[in-house]
Amino acid sequence: MDAPGPDTTLGEALLDHKRKPAVLALREADVEIRGPGPVKRIPYSDVIWFGVTQDYATLDYVSDPGKANPKHVALRFRITDEEKVRQVEDFAVEFRARAYGRSKQMKRAYVLVNPHSGPGGATKKWEKEVRPMFDAAKMTVQSVVLTRGGEAIDLVEQLDIDSYDIVIACSGDGTVHEVFNGLARRPDARTALSRIAVGHIPCGSGNAMALNLYGTNKAIPAALGIIKGVVMPLDLVSITQGTKRFLSFLSQSLGIIAESDLATEHLRWMGAKRFEVGLIMRVYQKKVYPCDLAVKIEMSNKADIKAHYHRWVTGQTGNDGELPPVGEGLPELKYGTVQDDLSGQEGWQSLNSDKLGNFYCGNIPSFGSAFIATDMVAQMAYMSPDANFFPAALPTDGYMDLVTIDGDLPTKAAVSTLLAVESGKFFDKPQVSYRKISAYRITPRSQGDGYISIDGEKVPFEPFQAEIHHRLGRVISKNGRFEAKGPMGWEEADPNKPTENGLD
Repeated sequence: MDAPGPDTTLGEALLDHKRKPAVLALREADVEIRGPGPVKRIPYSDVIWFGVTQDYATLDYVSDPGKANPKHVALRFRITDEEKVRQVEDFAVEFRARAYGRSKQMKRAYVLVNPHSGPGGATKKWEKEVRPMFDAAKMTVQSVVLTRGGEAIDLVEQLDIDSYDIVIACSGDGTVHEVFNGLARRPDARTALSRIAVGHIPCGSGNAMALNLYGTNKAIPAALGIIKGVVMPLDLVSITQGTKRFLSFLSQSLGIIAESDLATEHLRWMGAKRFEVGLIMRVYQKKVYPCDLAVKIEMSNKADIKAHYHRWVTGQTGNDGELPPVGEGLPELKYGTVQDDLSGQEGWQSLNSDKLGNFYCGNIPSFGSAFIATDMVAQMAYMSPDANFFPAALPTDGYMDLVTIDGDLPTKAAVSTLLAVESGKFFDKPQVSYRKISAYRITPRSQGDGYISIDGEKVPFEPFQAEIHHRLGRVISKNGRFEAKGPMGWEEADPNKPTENGLD
């Protein structure tokens, strides 16, 4: 959107709820409302809609979206006479243009409500908080209340993608996983993934998707982020296990992190706190999960990773890449499946994983409540509200982020590492190895059974392989980027410093 011009003022046309004259002035960053009382200023970023219905104008916005109790507020103004209606309508067009900027107005949404997500309450949030905001924003909405696991996959697989702009999961991260995989199962998978943006109303325990895209785990500000949001490409990961292939948008884990999630399903009523309980129960066990781990490492030096992050967030990299071609099916796998032999492929490295405490990998900033002794990969930074496991994760850098830590750390060191997650010092801890990778294969050994989590969903305790697909998916984001802060000190990193593989 071009820079706004001088203030545009609407006066002598509106009366407030007390039938007193009201003046609206469109300023550079907000609308100013002047009347007999104190002057009120509402940032454009908080505005849902301003429109005219017969002889009334209504301004919908969210008050205090970044605070504990955000609210949807509607201000009604009576238009003084019929001759002023056209003037108010013209003002409304300019108002919405400033408020929405490059975001599409009146989006078309397919909403999937999972009443069983997290501690429950998704249906109430949808009906009482989110749906009224979408209605106020003049969105076209089709909603479905889910009744069984896997239903979202089936519905999205059959979706008329020409009728919608976005699919929104009013749920936890598990339904988001199903949405991406419903798109992936379609004969026109690449076309569908390139056309349909995925959004998230947080109703689960972790709510990583909403935290990354909207910076919140609350329904109202997340809904505002969708209404005013912009489409952003997202790297996705192909997982092959046995004869199956599916997509991961968030993370993959084996060991303590997976157990702390999947083995605490009976504690869903606790919300995100259940992760902390699960981790604390395992901290002093020093349990290890031996496995064979082969990785395609692209970057392993932390200073290089900070410089890489600096280049990306400041727009100094030209490696954003071409969008994958639209068409039939998913992209071809570069490295084959988990059943193929890796011995003839160049560039794979074996990592010492006899003392593996946990495997955790992904491509978005991953926030978790707490953690210990882990091997981790992520596509996002946030996994749940309190802590960022993958601060250097980026939406489209073509890499997954892998964190490895031994599982037999002394208790004091393990607790120190755990506390560093919430303080933001986790990335720089000497016990933490942080790598940017493009593919990996993990094979559990010396254990009969255990937990493997893909995007928070349990899969068989069997070998699996993962590889990244650059910019394959689309999401609706608040600002066209992740809301995570990045690794501590990235601003001071030298963006001109060549990485191990050269500049991006």
